[in-house]
Amino acid sequence: MNYVNCNKEDLEKEYAALVAEYEEVKGKGLKLNMARGKPGEDQLNLSRPLLDVINSSTDCITAHGADCRNYGELAGIDECKNFFAEIFDVDPSDVMVGGNSSLNMMFDTIAGFMTKPVVEGCKPWYEVKNRKFLCPAPGYDRHFAITEYFDFDLIPVPMTENGPDMDVVEKLVENDDSIKGIWCVPKYSNPLGITFSDETVKRFAALKPAAKDFRIMWDNAYCVHDVTDTPDELLSLMAECRKTGNVDLPIMFTSTSKITFPGSGVAAMAASDNNMKVIKNRYQYQVISYDKMNMLRHARFFGDLNGVKEHMKLHKAVLKPKFEIVLNALESQLKETGTADWTNPNGGYFVSVDVLEGTAKEVVRLCKEAGVVLTGAGATYPYGKDPKDSNIRIAPSFPPNDELKEAMDVFCICAKLAACAKILNK
Repeated sequence: MNYVNCNKEDLEKEYAALVAEYEEVKGKGLKLNMARGKPGEDQLNLSRPLLDVINSSTDCITAHGADCRNYGELAGIDECKNFFAEIFDVDPSDVMVGGNSSLNMMFDTIAGFMTKPVVEGCKPWYEVKNRKFLCPAPGYDRHFAITEYFDFDLIPVPMTENGPDMDVVEKLVENDDSIKGIWCVPKYSNPLGITFSDETVKRFAALKPAAKDFRIMWDNAYCVHDVTDTPDELLSLMAECRKTGNVDLPIMFTSTSKITFPGSGVAAMAASDNNMKVIKNRYQYQVISYDKMNMLRHARFFGDLNGVKEHMKLHKAVLKPKFEIVLNALESQLKETGTADWTNPNGGYFVSVDVLEGTAKEVVRLCKEAGVVLTGAGATYPYGKDPKDSNIRIAPSFPPNDELKEAMDVFCICAKLAACAKILNK
């Protein structure tokens, strides 16, 4: 039944049936969670052999003779820098390997630029009144939260099927020197699953910012996270920036958080010499070295980028059925209602659903009361304010498949119930 086009009498009957179905679901006492993109137990088990890579004192020595149990190597060991350089498509000298969290490295980077100039002759960002940061939306709530914490004005940029609307980005960046950066998840974006087109990447590389200290925060969190047999390809931003002479524009981040163990993976960043001088100057005061034993474990476990890709095929075997469960439920239960649209990504960790405008918060509330926890409505927009109250991010990875099926059934009931109520002004 198409809810938008059907007559009121039929919709009233549908609404009554949905209320009864919803009350029955509430009586089951479910406790299901699709709130965040956490790897499930099956995925975590894939990396268990990593813990057995180092078994003796001689195993702790790098190829260059450094003992990973001791202090030193602020930027990380060469073995780990090498395979991250392959992931970033940069020179290993451009890479710094950190702790377990790329989010922490992003926060530290913004914090560092707040107190020390990014470029000689510019002010530290805390001295810039009405400083702004661009936030492609729907996007990653934790990115937005970092710059909100540092009192930036968050400026939403619409997302298109090719990435951020570059007409908007160029106009804003090239005419306002108080805009200091933009957040990007360029491959399988959170939550839409979009991979930036070649043209979008090239236009980023060719930006002519009014602010000399404008930076592109390029969080390639899902760069190897394919879930179909037709994966997306992302053009190398740094390679394009070399062509345009804009090598100082991007600061790139990634981690093994959803490749090995989220709580004890390895994070890394890559940037130009000029950027790295500023960044490392801060790090040298806050840490002597990060966990080199963990770096060495990961480097030996994977060997190189090919090893990472082979490992990710195992993840794909786990994740692909989960995405199919979500997409099949949406297709079979919501398509005919005409009240929802959703993405069908080739990778990443999320399916983005746009329910009937004005009902996202109600859908999330109904799901919670029925025992299914979702990411809060509005979380994918700056300040948590979705202007259409329509976007909901679904994270399929964590629940076992049987629970995921049940959770999606509840989600679809709630989406239909909220849509009926909205149309009928209940």
